[in-house]
Amino acid sequence: MPTAEIIAIGTELLLGETADTNTRFIARVLRVLGIDLFRAQTIGDNAGRIAETVRQALERADIVITTGGLGPTVDDPTRQAIADSVGAPLEFHPELWEQIAARIARYGRTPTENQKRQAYIPKDAVIIENPVGTAPAFIVIIASFLQSGVKSELALSEVEGLKDKVVISLPGVPSEMETLLTDAIIPYLKQHFNLHELLIIRTLHVSGLGEGMIDDQIGDLETLANPTVGLTAHSGVVDIRIAAKAGTETDASRMIASVEQDLRTRLGENIFGADDSTLEGVTLDAVAARGWTLACLEVNLEGALLRRLEQARHPAYQGGSSIQAGLATLAIETDSVRRQFGASAALGVAYSRGIEQQEVIIHFITPAGETERCLAYGGHPGNARRWAVNMALDALRRTIQGTS
Repeated sequence: MPTAEIIAIGTELLLGETADTNTRFIARVLRVLGIDLFRAQTIGDNAGRIAETVRQALERADIVITTGGLGPTVDDPTRQAIADSVGAPLEFHPELWEQIAARIARYGRTPTENQKRQAYIPKDAVIIENPVGTAPAFIVIIASFLQSGVKSELALSEVEGLKDKVVISLPGVPSEMETLLTDAIIPYLKQHFNLHELLIIRTLHVSGLGEGMIDDQIGDLETLANPTVGLTAHSGVVDIRIAAKAGTETDASRMIASVEQDLRTRLGENIFGADDSTLEGVTLDAVAARGWTLACLEVNLEGALLRRLEQARHPAYQGGSSIQAGLATLAIETDSVRRQFGASAALGVAYSRGIEQQEVIIHFITPAGETERCLAYGGHPGNARRWAVNMALDALRRTIQGTS
């Protein structure tokens, strides 16, 4: 299968002024196509550095995708940089300029002379018209430049190894990039690289076990080549990603199902859901399955618990209160909130941060009785509230599911 690298271009990205959402979108598209993405990087608006980065990427990857730097201003150097990277001149395309001018005119504006820069494309590149913006995209097929005798600075040893390599330059505006990638680039990649495999991903969500504990139980599965198994830790939740490549979705799903069954056998009730399921949604489903309703009280959590429950939009959740206070009356206050909202069950969660320790107290009230737990937290204070919420929801889930 072909390999790819992504280069996000823009000094504003390096300065932290703009978030790079393009790389994530492209990575997900490549994943579905079964293309291996080995590297993604960000570089500023400097033609020399961009050209060198592209040349280095071509030594490693079959597909190099750039985003950004295709605008009309002086600090939009991608066209020149790509041309320099393959030793080709820029070529003016009158038909492109007509399209760009017409699109600008639709907004009631007169095209300026500097906008002609967008009609200059590396010689012999495949032009991709932009129907939703003024910056055309283009594809440089490396072999076409070398075979035409254009002097290239590419530090590559054999022309034969270049025949399928391409550089794809897309605009940086997310809506434009996404449209061109979906409508033009995906079909091109499928045809050019004769792509028949696809990649399917299944994500299992685990609570109640740390990343190290999970790794100790499933480490052998993490060495598999296909499907692959990987871990991503959050505060109080760990995701297990199963990714399978196959010629058909049915075959990939069958491969995933086998590994998933193994994981569920090993980790049991610690797996609370998969893919789009959330801990709050699963917990509220457990509440509803008992025929109960739930009210919540959070203390010193700054809305972390209530926001997640409200966003779940679940009929079992009746409402809740958020206060800043001490921990001494948690049981009394939790029952007060339960009665206030007319719920049959209640969850109270209180967080405190002392000089030497952080503490979370969780209090449950259900028709089956009351339970209180005290947990010590030793992580970064910035993650404490998320951790407290996840631990409380998981504890409530387990309590309800274990109730006879």
